[in-house]
Amino acid sequence: MPARLPDGPAPQLSFDELGTPLREVTFVVLDLETTGGSSRQHAITEVGAVKVRGGERIGELGTLVDPGIAIPPDIARLTGITTSMVGGAPPLPVVLPSVLEFLSGSVLVAHNAPFDAGFLRAACEQLGQAWPRPPVLCTARLARAVLPRTECPSVRLGALAAHFGCTTEPNHRALTDARATVEVLHHLLERIGNLGVQSLEELLALAKTASAHRPTQRQRQQRHLARDVPSAPGVYLFRGTGDEVLYVGTSGDLHRRVRSYFTAGERRRRIRDMVAQAERVDTVVCAHALEAGVRELRLISAHRPRYNRRSRNPGRVWWVAPTAEAFPRLSIVATPREGALGPFGSQRVASDAVDVLLDAVPLRRCSQRIPARNPTASPCALHELGHCAAPCAGHQAVEEYAPAVHAWHDLVSGADDAPLHTLAATVAERSADERYESAARARDRLAGLVGGLDRAQTLATFAALEEVVGARPDGRGGWELAVVRFGRLAGAGVAPRGVRPMPVVESLCASAQTVLPGPGPLRGAPPEEVRLVYRWLTTGGTRLVRCDPSWSEPAHGAGSWREWAERARAAAGTDGAAAPSEQSLGRA
Repeated sequence: MPARLPDGPAPQLSFDELGTPLREVTFVVLDLETTGGSSRQHAITEVGAVKVRGGERIGELGTLVDPGIAIPPDIARLTGITTSMVGGAPPLPVVLPSVLEFLSGSVLVAHNAPFDAGFLRAACEQLGQAWPRPPVLCTARLARAVLPRTECPSVRLGALAAHFGCTTEPNHRALTDARATVEVLHHLLERIGNLGVQSLEELLALAKTASAHRPTQRQRQQRHLARDVPSAPGVYLFRGTGDEVLYVGTSGDLHRRVRSYFTAGERRRRIRDMVAQAERVDTVVCAHALEAGVRELRLISAHRPRYNRRSRNPGRVWWVAPTAEAFPRLSIVATPREGALGPFGSQRVASDAVDVLLDAVPLRRCSQRIPARNPTASPCALHELGHCAAPCAGHQAVEEYAPAVHAWHDLVSGADDAPLHTLAATVAERSADERYESAARARDRLAGLVGGLDRAQTLATFAALEEVVGARPDGRGGWELAVVRFGRLAGAGVAPRGVRPMPVVESLCASAQTVLPGPGPLRGAPPEEVRLVYRWLTTGGTRLVRCDPSWSEPAHGAGSWREWAERARAAAGTDGAAAPSEQSLGRA
């Protein structure tokens, strides 16, 4: 049921609450002339830049640049800049620092901005200067977002200058074109007020869409919901009229992210429908992005918000496990148990894994239930082909079948990789017999099996650890801290710059959640959370502060086959119509 619109106008937010007001934004409108179109192969010949704020021009910068190479004749005809003109001009190493200083703290504006920004960024890389990563606004994209094609079919700078009646006519000289772009920018800014664009964030979002879009009346009325949202990392929950959770999301800046739902930049129909039904926004401030990500997963699993796509099948994964019977077979299950392999994202992927696994271990392929004593079924075609010992017909006793079951458990746990060696030998034999296509298929299946086993063993080993404490640099001289127990995030905190981290770690461990291990390879932890926490601990410069017990891989696990699998995948990428070499098939 749609939410009832409130009586009267919604509370008016200040510009600060809605984002950086456009009247307070400093724009540097830049134009470059170059010797060609590639920032890697060509050079800058002229720089023109105009700084504006609040509709007023507050500075200009213009200079020729000696590119150190001859200017091609066609470029000289286009721009009027010749090799002799730039002969006495300052070179790029002299000009670039002045340009970067002029640009500092401003929004970079250019017509066809990827071109100009790309040349500046390449110049910084070439000269060892840090690229300041300014916000970039392209007036060509903004014009296409604001002006209907029926009004202005072309968004070339000359066409826009003529359309708006600008006093400066572009002529392919840097400063002149920059001045013309300033006039075009101001005309476009006058037009976007009708689109509900009031802040820099909304302006950049509008230009990015390259398609005019007005926020709905309900979006504008709901802007007050962002008023009290803090500017901190965390999780936000949109709630409906019945206090139900409509949507859960996470952000490094809650205020900015929630505010964006009420602007022209939000174009998803599904989310706009959600915003129309929202009555309030709750937030959970988190210590850092990892905690926010974990809380998001848990909240989506708990509330199943109907506007989160992940709610349709939250955390649903599949496992491959042997059945509990006298002659076990491999089955695909949703609830893992000891000895299961996974997780797999879909039943199809799990089924493909079963096919490959049965090449590695001689478990039966049929689905019938076989009694331990006196089975009386007739052997199937697989027995005649030598792929099954026919326990269904009494040709194989439980004791004779048991080694295959043990081989499965040893392969999955990483205790024995003999089945992988057997499959690798098959690849080599087929290659030696010049059965290259068959060998390539066997190689690719084995590489897929190695990858699946490696991922499963890595997560299972990690989830078995009683406690892991990680510390990641926060980029500001401090540390983000996490306590992980049996694959779950049990505590999160920060040690800001100047604060000794170890006392914070001790306090965090003392107050962290108690986690009891559950059943299955991941000790009952949700697979998505285990993957998220593992990724955080093993990337981004994270350091292990504490680990109990020690973190190690199985001695005969799939991890020792990573190099082989990488070579196999590389070979698969080079296989063509010609027969692959023995080395590409993994023999070397």
